[in-house]
Amino acid sequence: MPQHTRRRIAVIGGGANDEHAVSLASAAAVARAVRALRHTAVLLTIGEDGAWRDEQDAVLPAPRAIELLTGCDGAIPMLHGVRGEDGAIAGLLELCGVPSAGSPVRAGARGMDKHVTKLVAASLGIATANARLIEAGSVAAITGLTPPFVVKPASGGSSNGVFVVADPSGVAEAVDRARAFGDPVLVEEYVAGREVDVAVFRDRHGVLRLGAALEIGVSSGGVFGAVEKYDGSARFTVPAPIGDAEEAAVRAAAARLYEALGCAGVARFDFFVTADGPVLNEVNTAPGMTERSQVPLMYAAIGLDYTGLIAELLDAVPAPRRAGAPG
Repeated sequence: MPQHTRRRIAVIGGGANDEHAVSLASAAAVARAVRALRHTAVLLTIGEDGAWRDEQDAVLPAPRAIELLTGCDGAIPMLHGVRGEDGAIAGLLELCGVPSAGSPVRAGARGMDKHVTKLVAASLGIATANARLIEAGSVAAITGLTPPFVVKPASGGSSNGVFVVADPSGVAEAVDRARAFGDPVLVEEYVAGREVDVAVFRDRHGVLRLGAALEIGVSSGGVFGAVEKYDGSARFTVPAPIGDAEEAAVRAAAARLYEALGCAGVARFDFFVTADGPVLNEVNTAPGMTERSQVPLMYAAIGLDYTGLIAELLDAVPAPRRAGAPG
């Protein structure tokens, strides 16, 4: 989608999950950038109740929402979390023939499932924390793991439902608490390392573009949790002050994961940099995209500002598939 061509772009935010508010902020920022590029932004919201709404907050019957989507030349889905980032919105857009600036169904589903992501990473030789998957309704079994532990839903985001447990006696309670945010649950060994993220997208020429590595510092010295993500207490240092070999290892791992998961659009890969090399924490195929989020900061550090980043993502969107056109 060349920059000089004016397009109608659907920007979809909200979502029926616990990341609704931050998704709204991401969508609003993207819509501003789309309009700054002189495209028409059609801002659509999925409410916490699952209902579609327009920019005036009027409820849209599903057929009307589909009509608006199919009247657009492309979409930028900003739905973080379940029933969105997990491939749900990608599937809807694909069925409607609306090209997307985000990852397809397969990549969203794989990236959202932290257990599956671990399996993909292991197949590539990329380290992850030792873990046990606690299926829905089963008793927490953590034999073979060394404390302290991190307990979290296998599918979820914004660090909601993530708990650090120092002793095995506290795991069962933490698993029960994490289940309120999603099942199944992962119990992982705590990884001591510097938290370093890197973002990747594929441009219109098929070239992978990586942002500068970014290090996250938390004032408490603990986990980069839901509170720290949004209360301003976390410190982002970009470029990350790590060694050349460490940065090369993180960037190589991010690029390999992007390809193996089948990502499109921009994705963020979060690592712990340890003395033994990078350890994958998680993958975000629909990362936060406010002007202050990690991904825009990474690209700004290499000279690509927020509006330029959105322009690049739109340029990589293929032409829409029109009714009656050959598939």
